[in-house]
Amino acid sequence: MASLASSVRCFGGFVKKFVHQSSALKCEMTFTAFIPSSAATGNAKASCLYYLSGLTCSPENFITKAGAFRAAEEKGIVLIAPDTSPRGIDIEGQDDSYDFGSAAGFYLDATEPKWAEHYNMYTYITKELKEIVNAELPVSEEKQSIFGHSMGGHGALTIYLKNPGLYRSVSAFSPICNPTDCPWGVKAFTGYLGAENKEAWDEYDATLLLSSYEGPKTPILVDQGTEDTFLEEQLKPQRLEDACEQAGVPLKLRMQDGYDHSYYFISTFVEDHINFHAQHLR
Repeated sequence: MASLASSVRCFGGFVKKFVHQSSALKCEMTFTAFIPSSAATGNAKASCLYYLSGLTCSPENFITKAGAFRAAEEKGIVLIAPDTSPRGIDIEGQDDSYDFGSAAGFYLDATEPKWAEHYNMYTYITKELKEIVNAELPVSEEKQSIFGHSMGGHGALTIYLKNPGLYRSVSAFSPICNPTDCPWGVKAFTGYLGAENKEAWDEYDATLLLSSYEGPKTPILVDQGTEDTFLEEQLKPQRLEDACEQAGVPLKLRMQDGYDHSYYFISTFVEDHINFHAQHLR
């Protein structure tokens, strides 16, 4: 059960922060939800869209910077913004770098003993949080989609591909498309999954998962800024594009001229993403 920590009015709906004890992560977690006015009163069940944030982020980044509420209110969509890692725990090394440990859970279930007790963000997002949201918020269990940014884009894509039919659609901003072959991914997978456990690495790589994907061929939307300093070394969207083409999965990859990796970029195109998901959540 989640406890309501705060609630503020916004575009006719409500931005609500919830706190709960997580069994998957063995710590207290927070998540934020936007509830549109159409779902805030009465018994109406709204469509639900999960947003997964990137490295260094908390649930506040998307909520305060993305500017997504007007579009979500207009489309009657509940937005859910979870955290990016377990919080309030004490593991040696978890705060040593921005790209591993705290705020860098990579939306996987760790297998290395040091991290396996707490770092189970995949199970948290796909099962525990989903069960809480379905039970306690006015959402339709059948009409849910997912999107994210950077590490969260990687999380959204892999979660969607690993669970055909669980989400109606997926999109991403600047996702880490091939983490088994980029510095961020190699560091995270080595630490959480083990240097030699390469089969487990492949299970969290969207580019590789597409080769065996047999789910619905729903179009995927990806926006990527051409001035993103992480584009060539970390993100590699052309590999996702090639994998989608080989798998017969429609991908709309939009290279946005002059945009970087920041929330200025996200806020420019977030309405497009909400409208994209709204089409699939009808």
